[in-house]
Amino acid sequence: MNIILYAITLALLLFSFFKDKRKTKTALKKAWKSFSNILPQMLVVLLLVGMLLAILNEEVILKIIGVNSGWLGVFLASVVGSITLIPGFIAFPTAAMLLDGGAGYMQIGAFISSLMMVGIVTIPVEIKYFGKKITYLRNALAFLFSFLVAFIIGWVVNTL
Repeated sequence: MNIILYAITLALLLFSFFKDKRKTKTALKKAWKSFSNILPQMLVVLLLVGMLLAILNEEVILKIIGVNSGWLGVFLASVVGSITLIPGFIAFPTAAMLLDGGAGYMQIGAFISSLMMVGIVTIPVEIKYFGKKITYLRNALAFLFSFLVAFIIGWVVNTL
């Protein structure tokens, strides 16, 4: 499947290049600049997660956010997700690595949903634009929503 996607991408890139060389070169330069800006963050996070997975054996991961960690694991995953500032393109591979390491689906669902929706680190900026009341309300509701996501994922996994 990956080969097909790469082939389609290459074909479209060549089509673009023959249609308008200048625009295609400009787009490739912008893409490279974006990639080179994102790469250090991505490597640091992947390195930290890799080291964490190497230090914490599967047994510890299973205790903290494994399937049998229950709602305490969901809560811990939600808290970590809430205070972590990771872009989505790094968060999802990280979640896959944690799942491979023995994390539970409910726990990862809570982690990802709180990571994407709750912004403890960005609260000062959010307060500046939206005010304290809206900021705290939005973050609290998003945090609670991560538990709903975990519940639904748990229900779906257990039903299948």
